[in-house]
Amino acid sequence: MSKVVTFGEIMLRLKSPGRERFLQSDKFEATFGGGEANVAVSLANYGMDVDYVTILPDNPLAKACVRQLRGFGVDVSKIVYQGDRMGVYFLEAGAVQRPSNVIYDRSDSAISLGKPGDINWNEVFDGVDWFHITGITPAISDSARLLSIEACKAAKKLGITISCDFNYRNKLWKYGLLATDVMPELVSYVNVGIANEEDCQKSLGISIEADVKSGKLDIDKYEALSNKVLAQFPNMDIMAITLRESKSADHNGWKACINDKSKFYVSKLYDITHMVDRVGGGDSFAGGLIYGLTHYDKTEKALEFAVAASCLKHTIMGDFNRVSVDEVTKLMLGDGSGRVQR
Repeated sequence: MSKVVTFGEIMLRLKSPGRERFLQSDKFEATFGGGEANVAVSLANYGMDVDYVTILPDNPLAKACVRQLRGFGVDVSKIVYQGDRMGVYFLEAGAVQRPSNVIYDRSDSAISLGKPGDINWNEVFDGVDWFHITGITPAISDSARLLSIEACKAAKKLGITISCDFNYRNKLWKYGLLATDVMPELVSYVNVGIANEEDCQKSLGISIEADVKSGKLDIDKYEALSNKVLAQFPNMDIMAITLRESKSADHNGWKACINDKSKFYVSKLYDITHMVDRVGGGDSFAGGLIYGLTHYDKTEKALEFAVAASCLKHTIMGDFNRVSVDEVTKLMLGDGSGRVQR
């Protein structure tokens, strides 16, 4: 069975209750979340052997977070403890035509101050087959950028498969470099790329003419986009692109496509009409794709598993996708009625 390592920042998530605006009431719902940690939880729920690596302060809040990850079955033994604070993000859930809003409070967090040499990658990658990272971590700070590149170089040297969700976050690239200055180097080490159209454009400078805000998608243009990415990064074997038809904050069409250089495949479409929480949807896709690519012999079957897993995430509050392989497989095979299971 494959062993996976994910690396990035996990944060305290403070969400206003329900669909309330920030401080409409005097409460915040406190949970934890972060791209690579979300992927680790998905994989642990699927029964995979997964380590989550990050840098956290040695304080009660961080320890509560680590206990929760351990409770999901994620191995947290390689986490480094240093620094003074854990990153925070605030979430205001959107509704109908009002979009969701995120405010980050991540400056001087423990991982943002991490630097090359702080993590023993040879120890972390011992016996590991797969490494997952995102474009969020190198966006946090210049030292986190260097640490991310160090991780990818170490994984590549050991022959480990590397996946990366490009994950462009406009609110994070504030330390003097653009995503397009950084991400092409990181992606040069990647075997499996994951992105949406905006991620490809803003992170890599690769674009197509497509109106992603219209709610309609031209599939032929996404095949061309995936071909462009694969041509520019010859080390990459697979490029997956998520396709979200955003009709409102509550109603999305959801599917994805994948290009493995031998063929281009588009998944079935899920019409998600009453979203509970879309944050972490892309991470649940990444987790599903890693599971699928390590368990199925056909790329298209791996894609269908990933899309079904992510569809289910939209029904679950919080960053983490709390579903099993059996639940994903049932939806993947067409059982989406939502009938009570007795």
